[in-house]
Amino acid sequence: MSAVSDRLPAFPWDKLAPYKATAAAHPDGIVDLSVGTPVDPVPELIQKALVAAADSPGYPTVWGTPELRDAITGWLERRLGAREVTHRHVLPIVGSKELVAWLPTQLGLGPGDRVAYPRLAYPTYEVGARLARAGYEVYDDPTELDPAGLKLLWLNSPSNPTGQVLSKAELTRIVAWAREHGVLLFSDECYLELGWEADPVSVLHPEVNGGSYDGIVAVHSLSKRSNLAGYRAAFLAGDPAVLAPLLEIRKHGGMMTSAPTQAAVVAALGDDTHVREQRERYAARRTALREALLSHGFRIEHSEASLYLWATRDEPCWTTVAHLADLGILVAPGDFYGEAGETFVRVALTATDERVQAAVERLT
Repeated sequence: MSAVSDRLPAFPWDKLAPYKATAAAHPDGIVDLSVGTPVDPVPELIQKALVAAADSPGYPTVWGTPELRDAITGWLERRLGAREVTHRHVLPIVGSKELVAWLPTQLGLGPGDRVAYPRLAYPTYEVGARLARAGYEVYDDPTELDPAGLKLLWLNSPSNPTGQVLSKAELTRIVAWAREHGVLLFSDECYLELGWEADPVSVLHPEVNGGSYDGIVAVHSLSKRSNLAGYRAAFLAGDPAVLAPLLEIRKHGGMMTSAPTQAAVVAALGDDTHVREQRERYAARRTALREALLSHGFRIEHSEASLYLWATRDEPCWTTVAHLADLGILVAPGDFYGEAGETFVRVALTATDERVQAAVERLT
């Protein structure tokens, strides 16, 4: 019964438990900046759409309602500059994490196949490869990888954890390389609406892909931009030749977004105002935390986008975690995201204004 779980690494967040206990013992309470989970309310128009669709006794469809697909294609064209996107180019998913974890398996990858992802990356890219028994490797520049046997290439821009953004020129070069070598490219763009010192670009932009979606798929989520982490709402967009088989697999597996959630996503993608308001909240928290960390002796690298500050005091990351826990502040150690993060910590912007202010006061 443990054969599958034995393929997986230890769940990293369990290691943070004693530091969380230390931070929670602070007289003024914990400031949890470790997990990037939204804390602000779900926008009212989205809640209303969910409630209005609450009487949904029948099974939802895996491909989603036509209204949902219309909302996705409309958003892709309006926000990302994508062109000639049809329903065949999109596929709703049950949050982006399940897709990342199960994509190699659903693509039929296995021993002898390879999956590649950034040197500093979301741990679930590796988990997905392990579940499929495929090989995996990290990269600094994906075009320097050996393409032989490389079946899946993950991009992540803006990056979790570093907030680094790949330029339009870099994306164009990587897409061209992947196509030249027949490597399927999936671009995790879940933080694309949260650019601060850079304007993130999607692989779906015609100046990146040359007007063709062949061999490329983008992953998008509403968890961060609309505070919908609890709804499990995300979608894929790109090559229909890739999405059609995934749709069939997901039909057989019953991997369907609930009907009320589908209605909520329609409302969320049709409204830009709440996204702008949430961005302003995060921008203010980012400015306050960034200045406080710098005054406390930290150096911030990258962090030009996403919901995190990638910070270091040039010491082992767990030493930094312990130091901040003594101040009642919990952060994520950089080595959760790869060995290259061993002297960094990831500081999330996802805390209330009151808790962020408490962290600022403790750091300055």
